[in-house]
Amino acid sequence: MPFTRISLLAGKSADYLGAVADSLDRALVECFEVPENDRFVVIHQHRPEELRFDRCYLGGPRSDDFVLFHITTGKARTPATKRAFYRRLVSHLAQAPGVRPADVMVVLAHSTLDDWSFASGVAAAALQEGADR
Repeated sequence: MPFTRISLLAGKSADYLGAVADSLDRALVECFEVPENDRFVVIHQHRPEELRFDRCYLGGPRSDDFVLFHITTGKARTPATKRAFYRRLVSHLAQAPGVRPADVMVVLAHSTLDDWSFASGVAAAALQEGADR
């Protein structure tokens, strides 16, 4: 059930954006044990003055194809699982749509089911508690 915001410079095609989202989805399924079709992604395309990033900080050099993934998860993962996910994500992105690993940045944030409501104003934790009974 991760929720991901993807930020990148404007001008990419719908096919490119779809390949980015698909690569993310495959890595989440493979490494984070996220169910198939459990996809919640928002893609933000920015003008150059709206997406500013250091071209070399802790990696790089980054190009104008820089992509930032901010992923909020509802389940904690081990450091080893996170590292495997980072590697798998950049591998998939390199295959399609062809993003260089140096252009990929990932930020993971953890939350609990109390922090989520998927619909109808009902807390996800309440739905889970009902399913556990």
